[in-house]
Amino acid sequence: MSGGIDSTVAALLLLEQGYELVGVTYRTWDSVSQGCLEKEKGCCTVDAMMEAKRMCERLGFEHHLLDLREEFRRTVVSDFVAEYLAGRTPNPCVRCNAVIKWGELLRLADQLQCAHIATGHYARIEATAEGHYLLKGVDTRKDQSYFLWQLEEQMLARTLFPLGNLTKPEVRRIALERGFEALSKKAESQEICFIPDNDYRAFLAAEVTDFAERYWSGEFVDEEGNVLGRHRGYPFYTVGQRKGLGIALGEPMYVSRIDALRNRITLAKHDRLYHQTLHATDCRFADSRYMERLVDVEARIRYKSPAVPATVCAYGTEADVLFREPVWGIAPGQSVVFYQGDRVTGGGVISA
Repeated sequence: MSGGIDSTVAALLLLEQGYELVGVTYRTWDSVSQGCLEKEKGCCTVDAMMEAKRMCERLGFEHHLLDLREEFRRTVVSDFVAEYLAGRTPNPCVRCNAVIKWGELLRLADQLQCAHIATGHYARIEATAEGHYLLKGVDTRKDQSYFLWQLEEQMLARTLFPLGNLTKPEVRRIALERGFEALSKKAESQEICFIPDNDYRAFLAAEVTDFAERYWSGEFVDEEGNVLGRHRGYPFYTVGQRKGLGIALGEPMYVSRIDALRNRITLAKHDRLYHQTLHATDCRFADSRYMERLVDVEARIRYKSPAVPATVCAYGTEADVLFREPVWGIAPGQSVVFYQGDRVTGGGVISA
């Protein structure tokens, strides 16, 4: 329970279906932006945690506050910082879901003798004779399956997604009809919950000792290695970035490659960021038949990108992906997620 509309409506629907509920709110960070409250994330402000408690009281079930600050910093935040310092663009929500939200919540569920866990995510679960599979949410604009690809089958077997078959307007309508008018009008934020004002650069500078001295200015170069100018330090840039480069070249240029070892950033024209292949590591697959054979899928390389036709060749925890048509802005560190129809069949972390 975050005190926001999605978790509240999820709880309302479960209560109406006859479930006995226990509410849980995470405390994962000490200083977060107000955007976190609007985003309805678990790791929110003190005001948000108190709002979650009040929601549980209003709905008539007990509330628990789970302090995960140490574990969150050790896993999610440390990984976030390390990835940027390696010249990659991390996706902390993917790691947080698998390690913190599901990992820790299932442990608490066992302590409380709860058979299931439930969240307000827009996703669905399919139970078959072979096991449980993650599916896209019905609302294509809100579908959050991309962030959940690391969830293991035994986690899915105990998970309920009450909002998976609903659209966001339908959720707002339910909140309004049940007397939660303020929630039905609440805006949403796209910020990372532990990054104040969505400024990850300032966050890195504050988190890393002697950041300015260790990650100094370097060279902007073109694809032939010709020096174009100076940058502020490679962790301040991401693949695909155009704005905020601080360099005028007479035509739009984009970050196409980040070389952390040489503190060098390659700039290129827009069409040079199209690529047809990628390599992924730390892969998980819902079907063992992926191993050492070619599998046709639809692949998504970032949350807001559409899933596009591709072929996957997996071996162990690694995979090569060939897209039917070139895709733009493949960023190492981001997730690539594989779909067959609505089913999530696997995913990995883009390495090259």
